[in-house]
Amino acid sequence: MQEDVIILEDRLVALQHRNTELERRLLDLEKKRVDLKSQMDEYSQAHQQSDQSFRSRYAEMVVGFDEIREEIRALSGRLEENEHLIKDKIHNDDSNPERNNRLNRVEESLRSNNDRIADIERYLNLESSAPDLKKKKQPGSSSNVQPGQELTEDQLYITAKQAFDQGNFAASRETFKTFLTKYPASGRADNAQFWIGETYYLEKWYEKAILEYQNVIEKYPKGNKVEASLLKQGFAFLNLGDKANARLILKELVDKHPKSNEAAIARKKLESIK
Repeated sequence: MQEDVIILEDRLVALQHRNTELERRLLDLEKKRVDLKSQMDEYSQAHQQSDQSFRSRYAEMVVGFDEIREEIRALSGRLEENEHLIKDKIHNDDSNPERNNRLNRVEESLRSNNDRIADIERYLNLESSAPDLKKKKQPGSSSNVQPGQELTEDQLYITAKQAFDQGNFAASRETFKTFLTKYPASGRADNAQFWIGETYYLEKWYEKAILEYQNVIEKYPKGNKVEASLLKQGFAFLNLGDKANARLILKELVDKHPKSNEAAIARKKLESIK
């Protein structure tokens, strides 16, 4: 009927208005979604840049680790040699507490430096080689090994690492070699091989260090010391004055492991090699 048609037309017009309003609201929501996504993308990009910058700054600090380790080892040695004598003097001279305070400050500074280096090395996936003054000797360490006793895998590795930390590189090197002979399938075999290279590097025998780092790269290609070995190879060639090979090694590190912290260091170093 005519009245029904009119009613239907009115309802159709109302629905059209409602549909138009819904479409407008949908467009507004879509615009807000796009704006929100844009803001989130900008925030994510800024966060990533900030995080990368933070990682790069910390990664650069590993370049000076060798010198820092040497200074801490020397300071630790002097402290151990003189600590008892100084404490005796302080005990016998209560009228001068300043010396006691000075000793405490030196000890605290040494502990703080060790902690900072250990934190950075853990961040960069390196084993800490700085002595931890706060740790007590643990069962299984070299100090609990009796003469003539057959060392376990852990004991042998700990003994080699302790010798390295104390600056006894020749003893450390031989013990790590023994470790590799006895436990060639150990999960720490790549680390042991890397520390052998480090002993030569710290003794400034760079040619031998390069060969030992190469053993890490070739024998343990899936290990966690490949990037560090490439980086130290590049530094060793630089120390030998061979800039061409240094550039090749550092560029290989950047190309094959672009997201590693070692690659960030290599990029910085490549910029300075003329």
